[in-house]
Amino acid sequence: MATAVAFVLGSFITASAFAGWRLLSTTTRVVSPESDAMRAAVHAATSTLPHLRTGLTRESAARSIAHLHALSQAAAVAIAGENEILATAGPTGVELRVGDPLPDWLRFDDARRLHVAPRLREHVDGLPFGSAVVASLLVRDQRVGAFVALYDNDERLRPEDTRVVSETAALVAAQLELAELEAQEQRLARAELLALRAQISPHFIYNALAAVAGLVRTRPEEARELIAEFAAFIRYAFRGERPYVTLADELHYVEKYLRLEQARFGPRLQVRVSVAPEVLAAVVPALSVQPLVENAVRHAVETRQESCRVEITGADLDTDVELCVRDDGPGMEAEAARRALAGRGGGIGLVNVHTRLQTTFGPGYGLQLESRRDAGTAVRMTVPKFHAGVRAG
Repeated sequence: MATAVAFVLGSFITASAFAGWRLLSTTTRVVSPESDAMRAAVHAATSTLPHLRTGLTRESAARSIAHLHALSQAAAVAIAGENEILATAGPTGVELRVGDPLPDWLRFDDARRLHVAPRLREHVDGLPFGSAVVASLLVRDQRVGAFVALYDNDERLRPEDTRVVSETAALVAAQLELAELEAQEQRLARAELLALRAQISPHFIYNALAAVAGLVRTRPEEARELIAEFAAFIRYAFRGERPYVTLADELHYVEKYLRLEQARFGPRLQVRVSVAPEVLAAVVPALSVQPLVENAVRHAVETRQESCRVEITGADLDTDVELCVRDDGPGMEAEAARRALAGRGGGIGLVNVHTRLQTTFGPGYGLQLESRRDAGTAVRMTVPKFHAGVRAG
């Protein structure tokens, strides 16, 4: 991921600089001073970024093509997919129309990154241009399309023309590669969420229903309320279209979970929740706090008869949020804590949440587990208040 980001920045800076130089050198078209030309090139480059991060489609190509046209300073430009023209800008004529199959002169060996086509008027009917530069869009060394720049002159193009087209195509390809990486990360996060749901299902459902069944005869009104809480939590836990939620949403359903567990354990389970209001809008993976709370209940309350306390606190750390789930249970040795966080402690809850947090936000975020024998356990979760591309469903 870091390599891809570096590639994006390098391509962006190079393409913008060359385009700015091109704007300055083409005195017949541009009369703005140097700083205005460079700003125009940088603006054109950055304007393509949010659209291309969604992948290469007709829609993203259409939204990006005008900015790429300005960046390249060619007479006309086009973006091609693997089999069709996706977008054009400038007078491309009847030969290049959106939705048309790729013409033969745009089909060349995938291994060639750059193809120069001179004297097009002599070979291509209906194309009002003398020459073209076609740069492959490569994602993981696979050609997924091409960026086409068309020029009026029939003769050999200047080296700076081909260089600007090549770097512009590199900028486009880098954004497409980041889009593919993000899509893979989302697929991984969804797969891990499904694995966690599979673990929650048998353990929690059985215990919750057993607690409700025990109250049906003696306290029917409370039993009805618990059934409603149970149904709401199950809908939340197994609703597949919401991989990310606000922290406020997650804590809302954590409280429903704890209500069911308190019905099961009675006064043996004491709960305290104290979360700063300003962090509640932070976005977290769905079912990222609940497994931490469930882990505390299982290891602190289920293992002994005396009462136990589970605390959930949330603190504002400027650009980040720290959420801590703490219990006063029996705790564990340091090595056992390390095994639990690595997934070698007999369950997937902690490692699943830790992996999803790092997949979503990067290696600087995730879980920290602190525990000592006979001194309880604390699991700290750190997430950013805002992360580009991560939105609540």
